Amino acid sequence: MKEKRIITLNILCMLLFISIGCRKNEDSHFPIPVPGAYTTLDRTIVPDKVPDSAVIKPWDIALFSKYGYGKWHYGPMSPFEKKLQLMPYGYTGASESNGTILLNFFAITDIHITDKESPTQSIYYSFIPWMFKSTISCYSPAMLYSTHTLDAAIQTINKLQKQSAFDFGLTLGDMANSSMYNETRWFIDILDGKKINPDSGKKDDPIAGPGNDYQDEFQAAGLDKSIPWYATMGNHDHFLMGADPFNDRIRNNATSSEILRLGNVFIDKKAALDQETFSMGTIDGSTRYGDIIGAGKVAEMTSFPVIPSDPDRRILAKQQTRAEFSNTTTLPLGHGFENITTMDGCYTFEPKADLPLRIIVIDDTQDETDVPGTGLYGAGSLANGREAWLMAQLQAGQQEGKLMIIAAHVPIGVEPNGSMLGWYPDQTEENRIIAELKKYPNLILWASGHRHRSQVTAFTSDDADHPENGFWEVETKSLKEFPQQFRTFRIVSNTDNTLSIFVTNVDAEVIDNPLAATARSYAIAAAQLYGIMDDVIANDRTGKNYELIVPLSNEMQSKMADYRVKVGK
Repeated sequence: MKEKRIITLNILCMLLFISIGCRKNEDSHFPIPVPGAYTTLDRTIVPDKVPDSAVIKPWDIALFSKYGYGKWHYGPMSPFEKKLQLMPYGYTGASESNGTILLNFFAITDIHITDKESPTQSIYYSFIPWMFKSTISCYSPAMLYSTHTLDAAIQTINKLQKQSAFDFGLTLGDMANSSMYNETRWFIDILDGKKINPDSGKKDDPIAGPGNDYQDEFQAAGLDKSIPWYATMGNHDHFLMGADPFNDRIRNNATSSEILRLGNVFIDKKAALDQETFSMGTIDGSTRYGDIIGAGKVAEMTSFPVIPSDPDRRILAKQQTRAEFSNTTTLPLGHGFENITTMDGCYTFEPKADLPLRIIVIDDTQDETDVPGTGLYGAGSLANGREAWLMAQLQAGQQEGKLMIIAAHVPIGVEPNGSMLGWYPDQTEENRIIAELKKYPNLILWASGHRHRSQVTAFTSDDADHPENGFWEVETKSLKEFPQQFRTFRIVSNTDNTLSIFVTNVDAEVIDNPLAATARSYAIAAAQLYGIMDDVIANDRTGKNYELIVPLSNEMQSKMADYRVKVGK
């Protein structure tokens, strides 16, 4: 009887193994995963139901569990949805067959590594009732654990690397939350695998003992040394909270012991930087739940906390931020910024010497010299020579017969006119740039972050006889906000003269990482308590995966056929 039970158990295990293998091998591009190397093709994160109306606020962390906020369970897998919008009428994909893998890479974005004890923040804006829903970027309880979230994502990437090797990785901007030296260093040092002390000012230990609270030093896993990674500038990497250029008063404030005072930048625009209407607040790092201190209307406050200062909170200019990426132990040196020739923050690289494909990395954030129409500096821009530089790179790639991918922080063509997340100065400029992009049939993809959304947009050709003049845009979700995902991209040359771009959302694995697990719980609670969870779910931002079909020009059809022969597939 015992032997029969063992045989039955073995058969069940074998069937489960075969089931997983078949599901993952719907085509030959996705091998059976190694243990722990899960993506949303395997399972998704589903928040548990909460009361219809919030009874607490996002900063009432000690009460989350009592009222059921931040809880979640695993849900069903999210299969690939085939998208054919770029293809000619009548194309079904039925003739597509397993082809040759060209590239396998990952993209992480908008982690917003945060010095939560910094005196230079914008926490108070979350207290203003009419602004409440739009201010999750000003305060989220998950910001206590931003370093742990990034470390968990890197550990997950390393597991996926054992399943199927990555050719490279992209960080698509907003690596730091507010352009501070310590935030930038924590980002780089986590990828380098160094010891991380996420505490600033004086040493705090909210829960006695090592490795059990958000302030404790920890050893970062570090990205697998065989994976080169490349960096892209985001608006938070050189603006105050991603929204305004630093003036001298705010630069001095960053390394001081005095909490920043501002006006309302959403109303008073640039003048608010010189006003002292509101005390912005900071986090008391000695408390278990990171209590907010020093936030309020200045006229109504009778005392103001003095906090420990820290010289490592100094604000970095763009050039200084880029220079930090040369102080690294992972490859390549400078992570792309060393390759800069004619245009600051923009560069190109070719991930495989024998593959006719080029990555064009652009800094498409607003410049400090721009005059913002919205009063904030969160829009996209290719001013001051960057547009001409981009078009020159596209022209060169087209002439050389190379497929091209644009990697940028801000997406294009997805926001209404005048949006602070849109394009500077208006849609006239944006539409003209899109029209120019469609002149290059070898451009297949624009990869971006910025909006904290998981969205795919088709920019179809204006010429029905040349569908290859269209391109896809893929936005990757923020690691800061739920669902805290990154993406993998697998590009395949099909035998029907098309390309498939498989884009997969990945949740950081937290099962053996209690601090990162807390970050996930807090991110879910924040979305619930700010009243945006329904919008996140309704707009398919929680894990939908796609196979994006790309038509090729006659020239590139021939080149891809030659490449498949060359690699023997």
